[in-house]
Amino acid sequence: MTLALGIGAGGGALFNLLHLPLAWLMGAMLFTTAAAMAGVRLHVPRPLRGAMVMILGVMLGSGFTPAILGRLGEWTVSLSGLAAYLAVATVLGVLFLQRTARLDPATAYFTATPGGLNEMVMVGTRMGGDTRTTALAHALRVMLVVIVIPFAFQALGLYDPAKRGTLGPALSALDPVDVALLALCALGYPLARLLRVPAAQIVGPMLLSAGIHLAGLTEGRPPGLLVAGAQVVIGAALGCRFTGLKLSRVGRDGVTALGLTGLMLLVTTAAACAVDAATGLGIAALILAFAPGGLAEMTLVALALNIDVALVATHHMVRIILIVTLAPAAYLAWRKWAAVAERR
Repeated sequence: MTLALGIGAGGGALFNLLHLPLAWLMGAMLFTTAAAMAGVRLHVPRPLRGAMVMILGVMLGSGFTPAILGRLGEWTVSLSGLAAYLAVATVLGVLFLQRTARLDPATAYFTATPGGLNEMVMVGTRMGGDTRTTALAHALRVMLVVIVIPFAFQALGLYDPAKRGTLGPALSALDPVDVALLALCALGYPLARLLRVPAAQIVGPMLLSAGIHLAGLTEGRPPGLLVAGAQVVIGAALGCRFTGLKLSRVGRDGVTALGLTGLMLLVTTAAACAVDAATGLGIAALILAFAPGGLAEMTLVALALNIDVALVATHHMVRIILIVTLAPAAYLAWRKWAAVAERR
């Protein structure tokens, strides 16, 4: 653990010095991935990552200011577009994986579905899919999206390093009342877990934080040093997923994941352009809102690039809820239809 966090912090610090987008997360992720692929034994404990995810949830919830309430009506079209995007991206992804990688239906479906890694791996395994293939493909997809989008934004002029969003205030600048209120937001996790809310560790604290900020009880945010540390832990945890994997396995599945991610990003961009033409919400914000990355990672990208965090976080929460609740039923309906079609 110490080695993983040390390598992650070193990578994050270097990327921060170079003024790269999402420096602490991306630097930690890439450096630990390289070390893991080189055979170094690395590990980030799940409870530590969970605690850091809760901190990010509180941070992201602070982006929901009272001014957001007047904009909720603007998001109905984009949220409807999100549902259509998920269906199209999943269908195209399944076709791609079955025809190029020759994956079985369960593995192809739960690998192509742009949902949470843990949820898709667990459900896919229960449905008969290959656990290792699904987990590796999702991990590679999230990593590729986190790498590609910030640099693509920078190349296209959608990101200016001089306008990077701040991670947060100094601890000394926070009022004790604000500190107490922000700390109480951690209670959102057990409450969300009790209510069986998907991605409870980040969604629960984020919703509670959003509630106290929307109510005007505080304008405080977690200190920047803590947020940077959370990014290092999450980035290192992503990199550690590749520990023990053979280069041949990663290379073979990596090509498939690269093709799948490229396809999904093309669909994401097309959907964002279509929704932007109808709503004017902005191409950059909509690409981040629809991007097939993780909730924590994509909202962190939005925070780092100073792009509408509330819009991005809301759309990814809805994405997770839609996928977790509807994807298994949609898969069963598809297989039942396929069985009937074969008998004919």
